Amino acid sequence: MPTTQHISIDTDRCIGSGQCALTAPRTFTQDDDGFSALVPQPAGAPADPLAREAARACPVQAITVSED
Repeated sequence: MPTTQHISIDTDRCIGSGQCALTAPRTFTQDDDGFSALVPQPAGAPADPLAREAARACPVQAITVSED
């Protein structure tokens, strides 16, 4: 069974540095205001191995990644 990845972005904490989008562009983008947003994924899409690295790259730790 494939791993399900849950990603949350604390929009109150995000400062729009763009490190997440640079690190994991398949998963993260920036919205019209320059803040972090998730790229829509099709149902059953595989977990992005770079998502955890993107969370670590966030200068304000606004991203949480969990898997089950």
